[in-house]
Amino acid sequence: MKWIFTILSVLVLAVQTDAGAADRPLTVVELYTSQGCSSCPPADALAGELTKHADVLPLSLHVDYWDYIGWKDPFARAEHTERQRAYSRRFNLRYVYTPQMVINGAFQSSGAKRSDVYSFIEQAKAEPHVAMKLIRSGSHLQVALPDGAVNGEVEVISIFADRRHDTKIKEGENGGRTLSYYNVVRDMRSIGIWHGKAAKIAVTMSEISGDLCAVILQETKTRRIIGAVQIALDGS
Repeated sequence: MKWIFTILSVLVLAVQTDAGAADRPLTVVELYTSQGCSSCPPADALAGELTKHADVLPLSLHVDYWDYIGWKDPFARAEHTERQRAYSRRFNLRYVYTPQMVINGAFQSSGAKRSDVYSFIEQAKAEPHVAMKLIRSGSHLQVALPDGAVNGEVEVISIFADRRHDTKIKEGENGGRTLSYYNVVRDMRSIGIWHGKAAKIAVTMSEISGDLCAVILQETKTRRIIGAVQIALDGS
């Protein structure tokens, strides 16, 4: 009977551990990258490493300003470049660059500086966050927001991403290499403004729905991300 008790104890512990991971707030790490940038592959690999952390949500946002150099990035979007420029203004930078990682909209670092990125992640984890739920019923998605004090307007943003893409780069600075990209953002859009009152907002499925859906809460004034939630769409 002792071995049965031991097995049951392990199973209970595993369930509690998984539940604890699910309840922990997500720290959002946005990687601004490009297949045409020779400095980006180490940061792309770091994004893959971050996917193994249950309380971190890395997102790869491919920008389009490297496309002129000889290889057009199939995942690049002008909207990603504009979002990065907004961060540049928020951090008082005179430029945009790759690979850049923005952590919870509050910190930024070169994606090549692994220790700095992890340090900022730990700092972001200590900040207040809003707990919310992303509910899926068949093909319908809905985010449930609680009552809570907020700092002005908060933008509610839906994100659809593919978990991984392996691409053989034929031209440009990375020509001849096959590189891997993680949580590649395919669709990102504002779905509402939240003022701190309990609410439910429908999340419209993207034409390119991807493998996962996430919803983030971002203060319009400070650009800080104060809440995030994700759900798998591929059954994993």
